[in-house]
Amino acid sequence: MRIDVLRRALLLALMAAACSNPERDRLKETTKPSYDPATGRLKELTYDANKNGRIDTWTDMDGTRPLRARIDRDEDGKLDRWEYYDEKGQLAKVGFSRGNDGTPDAWAFSGADGKVVRVEVSSVKDEKKIDRWERYDPSTAGTDGMGALIAADEDVNKDGTPDKWEVFERGTLKTAAFDENHDGKPDRRLTYEAGTLISIETEPDASGKYAKQVRVK
Repeated sequence: MRIDVLRRALLLALMAAACSNPERDRLKETTKPSYDPATGRLKELTYDANKNGRIDTWTDMDGTRPLRARIDRDEDGKLDRWEYYDEKGQLAKVGFSRGNDGTPDAWAFSGADGKVVRVEVSSVKDEKKIDRWERYDPSTAGTDGMGALIAADEDVNKDGTPDKWEVFERGTLKTAAFDENHDGKPDRRLTYEAGTLISIETEPDASGKYAKQVRVK
């Protein structure tokens, strides 16, 4: 994930005096602070991330500490990235829109190396109402920091408890298990091979081992 927007904006602003006039003018026009009239504290900082002379990033501030950033990377008029910062001003998670509709519906969390380890998804586009939890393999991450999906838990009936569990192999669905009697445990499992369903298992015992298996031809 990218570095702190505020730090980069302030660094460029300090460098502007030594830059050419066009660069200094660009920074002046796009790096704009807004202050709270009651306290005088910085409350928003705008930024031109791709250096094309147009503001594409708006960061909510608490003085010098960033709180949230709203970003329109492709400059189509719709926000497509949301950054959330912790109490120390460090990037905590990044929101994005899987529906590309300008509203976040998924939030990515990274490890210390900046690679994504999990993503939380909300079918109702509310970060407080997560109903799918995905886990990723950071060792396979590409330049975007996102590796192969390895597992996902989902709350299908929206009761606050996962009732579907998926396991992936090299990003392809391997098994999908379901809790059909709502006791918090899987009681049916589907197994796939190369994306094709090959078996259905049911009637698990107390240890979770399935007693009945039907092969699918």
